[in-house]
Amino acid sequence: MKNLSIRNLSKTYFDPYAGTNVTAVHDVSLDVQQGEFVSIVGPSGCGKTTILNMIAGFIPYTGGEILLDGRPVNGPGPDRGVVFQSFALFPWKTVLENVAFGPKMRGVHKAQREKIVHEYLSLAKLTEAAERYPVELSGGMQQRVGVVRALANEPDVLLMDEPFASVDAQTRMTLQEELTRIWEEKRPTVIFITHDVAEAVFLANRVVALSKGRVLEEIAVNLPRPRVWDDLNEDNQFKALTGRVLQLVRSA
Repeated sequence: MKNLSIRNLSKTYFDPYAGTNVTAVHDVSLDVQQGEFVSIVGPSGCGKTTILNMIAGFIPYTGGEILLDGRPVNGPGPDRGVVFQSFALFPWKTVLENVAFGPKMRGVHKAQREKIVHEYLSLAKLTEAAERYPVELSGGMQQRVGVVRALANEPDVLLMDEPFASVDAQTRMTLQEELTRIWEEKRPTVIFITHDVAEAVFLANRVVALSKGRVLEEIAVNLPRPRVWDDLNEDNQFKALTGRVLQLVRSA
């Protein structure tokens, strides 16, 4: 079981404008089990993305520790995949080539690599777009490519930083449903950063509410799967959960 363990994590940096140290994350502890989907939600500036960047290894932490399968996280690595808000695709590569990039860099044999790529393209309903370039795709399709490109590298943890924030509302709902479908089939470990309370609840097994770099509360989400918006929009349990998380965020 490759679990992620965060212990007393802190991040302090020097603000040259204020002339003083600022604490972005303070004493955060969190355990994420293999195959779990965890949403982290909170107001802007509460430390959500800072935590994700420390897990990804993009920035160092100043206190505490991050352990993946018992090993310290001290920098980027293929065991953690990241999906950003911007699509971040290689514009000179086709959809197929973008998805194949990670396995190719890991030295996966060509035949196995092609099998992995076609499996994920089929899973994301992108097979017909395999030979197209990012510029030829809608924003929603580009982000689907970004998701399966990260998954095709078979990371232990998939880190998602507000990946659907730049698409329109209808496309966003469709992407949320597709992500839950892909998660149900592959069961990757996901940490999903968002400021959208309904999105956090819709996607996750557990929602972590943050405020000022601290964990306010963890809320279990026991809604049945598969999840589709038509079923949940009027669901009383969904409304109660989103209301509880919204209350926490507003109090922050």
